[in-house]
Amino acid sequence: MLRLYNQASAIRLIIMKFLITGANGQLAREFLGALTDYQVEALNRNQLDVSDMQAVSDVISSYKPDIVLNCSAYNLVDRAEDDIDAALRVNADGVKNLASVSKKYHSLLVHYSTDYVFDGTKNDFYTEDDVPNPINNYGKSKLAGEKVLLEETDNFLLFRTSWVFGQGKQNFLYKLAEWAKTNRVLRIVYDQLSIPTCTEDIVRVTMLAIKNGLKGMYHLTNSGYASRYEVARYILERLGMDNLVLPVSSDYFPVAAKRPFFSALSNGRLSKELGISIPEWRDGIDRFVSKM
Repeated sequence: MLRLYNQASAIRLIIMKFLITGANGQLAREFLGALTDYQVEALNRNQLDVSDMQAVSDVISSYKPDIVLNCSAYNLVDRAEDDIDAALRVNADGVKNLASVSKKYHSLLVHYSTDYVFDGTKNDFYTEDDVPNPINNYGKSKLAGEKVLLEETDNFLLFRTSWVFGQGKQNFLYKLAEWAKTNRVLRIVYDQLSIPTCTEDIVRVTMLAIKNGLKGMYHLTNSGYASRYEVARYILERLGMDNLVLPVSSDYFPVAAKRPFFSALSNGRLSKELGISIPEWRDGIDRFVSKM
């Protein structure tokens, strides 16, 4: 975006520079589509391994971005149970490296965490004031990333989000649509509840927060809440598919990592700070389906 500043009777043209890590991910791709008026450098893991301090230092010192959007993440929830070190390298060490070098070059670091830092036992929406208590290694690695971020810099935006979906194949909605093509009957868990959150809304709200000069930690999700079962029923109806969707408990699918029961995050603080109303999750799915 081009911005004009009148300083000392001279007009200077400034182009805000963004560095995006994890460029192959669904959130990074959404940012790339939205930042056409800005100067952007987007690097995938092969181009920038955030767990490599020297590589991070080389890239940021060379490019000197105004904003670093950390879209890198290890999000293989079940695999992290057997290999937490791999999760920590990206979700904690990588965050520490980015935070340390970003601070040195006065870059704002925008980082994304997860509802899985909570155990799901509150029986209410989680706020930024609630104490995290992750019940799986993925959540523990993301919480470790939050902690090192706060230790390394105060020039950051930390957004916790949940059940993210957008462009790409690594989300529940895409996988569900693929399963439905080859399976008439689908069994979906009813005892995992959170908030499906559209990358389009994450990007829009993130940019608004940056423009308004917000810093600190916020919960950034769509509004409302739903079970996996409810989400499945809704998206298949929107896709015009007539599969039979049966509710089952989480015990029906043996997996390595425990999932929280009700981990929905309250976006109230962020909505109030920005003076906005974040769309309900069904609205996000409607837009997602229209693009499919």
